[in-house]
Amino acid sequence: MTETRDDPFIPRRLTDPRPVVTIGTLAWLVTTAVVLVSGERWHAALPICLAGLAVGALGFALFLVQRAAARRGSKGAQRGLS
Repeated sequence: MTETRDDPFIPRRLTDPRPVVTIGTLAWLVTTAVVLVSGERWHAALPICLAGLAVGALGFALFLVQRAAARRGSKGAQRGLS
């Protein structure tokens, strides 16, 4: 027996990962700047801030790679990225 699936429509603005990745990366950038300016007091938090920046950059790079693959029509690419 075959079931049909009726998925609800989700607006494009709610499925676009760019704002989330951009805002998150910018937040880590601001946090890193605050930690660097504050001096020795928050020096132990610097590696965490740098890791946050690296994860944000990696997430954005992954998004760009997936979007390029989707535009090429790669079989394993995510769908809906334009």
